[in-house]
Amino acid sequence: MSDPSVQQLFDLSGKAALITGGTGHLGSAFAAALAECGASVILASRELARAESAVETLPRGPHYAVELDQLDESSLDAGFERAVELAGHVDILINNGQQGHALDWTNVTGEAFSADLRNATGYFLLSRRLRDHVVARQAPGSIVMIGSMYGVVGSYPDAYEGVCTASPVQYHALKGGIIHMTRHLAAYWAADQVRVNCLSPGPFPNARAPGEMVERLKTKCPLRRMGSPHELKGALVLLASDAGSYITGQNLLVDGGWTAW
Repeated sequence: MSDPSVQQLFDLSGKAALITGGTGHLGSAFAAALAECGASVILASRELARAESAVETLPRGPHYAVELDQLDESSLDAGFERAVELAGHVDILINNGQQGHALDWTNVTGEAFSADLRNATGYFLLSRRLRDHVVARQAPGSIVMIGSMYGVVGSYPDAYEGVCTASPVQYHALKGGIIHMTRHLAAYWAADQVRVNCLSPGPFPNARAPGEMVERLKTKCPLRRMGSPHELKGALVLLASDAGSYITGQNLLVDGGWTAW
């Protein structure tokens, strides 16, 4: 029997992928990438109508929308069960959704800090649901956590000074924790045929980001520019598909060389 071709390795036909935060700046690109490679995509959002609208823009199909708040365990469980009901099964989980406070180390409260860290709890609980689901089916599974370069390195104070709120300390704590949780779960779930990896974007500011801050960030990056969401698509599909079948427990940085310095 011949080895699979590159096209076959990246093909997600017959797979169902659940993605949280799939209607946002980066999430939209992630959802499109999965759909373009043949997966049935289940978009999860706190607002069902928003997910339903976003599903209509995806190619191929069928695709589905579910209501899911990852900070609410009962909503998380109900959303996962609904995803299985709609698609019949789930093979891939993209933990991308995030809710946070735009508060830096000078003014973040203990309550806000703890609330933001609950995103990591949601990532774990959803990951465990996916693991238990595929093990029950005796099928392989792939989980991709979305981290950040700021889970690996600190931010530059001068990039934000006098322009906007500094990169939140609780965001750095969250993303660093997600990266290490990836390694831990990968080690424990490898025997279950469940791969767990992390994709950590570098600077991908949305249209609302202050222009002066963006210009300062460019000087910190070897490529001297910001990333475009579509530049994450290939890395995501690599980790989610059979193209990455021997990759687990890794943190893939797509950061324009930011962390090379």
